[in-house]
Amino acid sequence: MKSIYSLSLAAAVIAAGAGALLVEAGAQQPAASASSASVAAIAPAANIYAQVGANMFSPAVQGQLERVYVPNLRSNEVYVIDPPTAKVIDKFKVGRSPQHVVPAWDLKTLWVANNAEGRTDGSLTPIDPMTGKPGKSIPVDDPYNMYFTPDGKSAIVVAEAKKRLDFRDPQTMKLQYSVDMPWCAGVNHADFSIDNKYAIFTCEFSGTLAKVDLEGRKVMGYLKLQMPQLRFKEGSPAEGPLTEICTTQKGMPQDIRISPDGKRFFIADMHADGVHVIDGDAFKQVGFIPTGLGAHGLYPSRDGTKLYVANRSTHKIHGGGKGPGSVSVIDFATQKVVQTIVIPGGGSPDMGNVSADGKTLWLSGRYDNEVYKIDIASGQVTKIPVGLEPHGLTVWPQPGRYSLGHTGNLR
Repeated sequence: MKSIYSLSLAAAVIAAGAGALLVEAGAQQPAASASSASVAAIAPAANIYAQVGANMFSPAVQGQLERVYVPNLRSNEVYVIDPPTAKVIDKFKVGRSPQHVVPAWDLKTLWVANNAEGRTDGSLTPIDPMTGKPGKSIPVDDPYNMYFTPDGKSAIVVAEAKKRLDFRDPQTMKLQYSVDMPWCAGVNHADFSIDNKYAIFTCEFSGTLAKVDLEGRKVMGYLKLQMPQLRFKEGSPAEGPLTEICTTQKGMPQDIRISPDGKRFFIADMHADGVHVIDGDAFKQVGFIPTGLGAHGLYPSRDGTKLYVANRSTHKIHGGGKGPGSVSVIDFATQKVVQTIVIPGGGSPDMGNVSADGKTLWLSGRYDNEVYKIDIASGQVTKIPVGLEPHGLTVWPQPGRYSLGHTGNLR
């Protein structure tokens, strides 16, 4: 790994007001225990991605191994890839149904979220990024995904099957309090406002979004996503036209990321085949961008000007292999697709992240049991065989001051 470590802090403060909401829900919970880690004194940047530019590493990651960690959902293991050679160099068993590899807020641990689909023996497995080796798993109820509050005081375990967010001690994972989300079926992904006051979570099976007040510890409201008139026909070419009338009344929102200026949230939707654009403060839909069949994962470029959209190649939750998988590149400023990278021979790009230098996009190939190493400049794709049904892989280390979770949402 290149020894380039820098840490710059922005001075601009952007205040965001509360917006109109559709449904009021939830109640305030008991107080959480404090953590020594805090970013309360760090002002958010005018460009929210200003601190995650190419090779802008925190001193906290110095000495950590350059690796790609791939959780394989059906074979209950993590594969470890050496990025320069694109070779699998290690693999190890973890808990049942590993979904995502999540960097901790303090950047010192990677957590494997094993949610044990349909069972009660979920767990979190820590990985030491200095050695690339796993530690002892901690029993945790239904950890489909995990995030961290911006102040570092809580890990937010996304208990998808329970329709609940469990706020836990970020080190011990002891439960602090919970926020129930009864109208958010399939709660799974999130991103945080530029002022750190609220988060928006996607509700995969209800076609809605949920806005969560992080200070008040309650759901502020829900927003139903509007479907487009046309979408891509199942099995159509990756760069084909929108030919199918969209009769689906309910979307299937997946990943969500905020715009560089903090004014908009972009939500990938597998049923709509594109990205919804949301005004976060007003909590209303203001646009839609068609991308590709089964829009799923979202990753900003290192310079904060582009958004990479992984199109998983199907509207189905359990799809087949060799579909018309692709990556759409959205320009944040114009909100238009400026490039499409097609997976040669078909594929199913899902979750991942951008390399520290910003030159490579790493994505799991969910239904093809492979990982894609994509050269962003040339569009060249290298396929790497892994275990059964790879999901939320992470590239590590990544630039940034602290982690908000998922597969590396750093700021």
